[in-house]
Amino acid sequence: MAQKNLSDLQAFVAVARERSFTRAAAQLGLSRSALSHSMLALEARLGVRLLTRTTRSVSTTEAGERLLEAVAPRLDEIEFELGSLSAMREKPMGTVRITAHDHAINTVLWPKLLPLLREYPDIQIEFSVDYAFTDIAEQRFDAGVRVGDRVDKDMVAVRLAPELRMAVAASPSYLLGKPLPVTPHDLTGHHCINLRLPTHGGLYAWNFERGDESLAVRVSGRTTFNNTFMMLQAALDGLGFAFVPLDIMQPHIDEGTLVPVLQEWWPTFPGYHLYYANRRHLSPALSLVIEALRWQEGAA
Repeated sequence: MAQKNLSDLQAFVAVARERSFTRAAAQLGLSRSALSHSMLALEARLGVRLLTRTTRSVSTTEAGERLLEAVAPRLDEIEFELGSLSAMREKPMGTVRITAHDHAINTVLWPKLLPLLREYPDIQIEFSVDYAFTDIAEQRFDAGVRVGDRVDKDMVAVRLAPELRMAVAASPSYLLGKPLPVTPHDLTGHHCINLRLPTHGGLYAWNFERGDESLAVRVSGRTTFNNTFMMLQAALDGLGFAFVPLDIMQPHIDEGTLVPVLQEWWPTFPGYHLYYANRRHLSPALSLVIEALRWQEGAA
């Protein structure tokens, strides 16, 4: 619909409801003569008379009454929705959809967003567990989380956490009677717990580094997961070595239920970053989520 038609329909509804050009003009912020001209132009375009004018009053014709009944409710709905959007700008509300993998959600996102959910009851957050670097625009996510800040040029990256260190360990029951690996390549002689990547369905190669030296080892074993915490649990249950973030493995190392190996080779990766579309106007809900998750230098 042309903008002119929409404006004239809004003006017609105001005149029909007020039954007065003077009162309708004041309501719309127009002069009486400009409003009268708009109504004449609308009638000319439609080819029917909509209003009956006298020196004292204005009333709708049969055609005008039919148009009023058809158009007024729809214009009211539009006004209501526009008002709701304005309210969202003032009051944080609505759903924020985030894609991330399970470790990021459990260790970074959930602890920081739980207080936000308690403070703002009109905000909803939907988490989707995925190890892929998701196209958030195509999949209709508001934001995604990945290790590192390398994102497409139309995205913004915000750091959420310090550097991420990986670790390798197995249970004492698995290691009983077996030689400990001395180099990363020795892992190929052991059962290891694999991670299946969503991209092309390949298995993740374990990356190691020591000083300037780096290498990748493809391991094999009896179990494969696409869930960090299940890989850790499989190691605790004696199925072999797991390669998972140190922060979730450290309590089990401290308890003696997992035995660390190859510590000098454990790699460190850039911390988690939130990425989202580079647009001028973020919803209040997404803005609050970003600020709640933003990592502060010196934070734990």
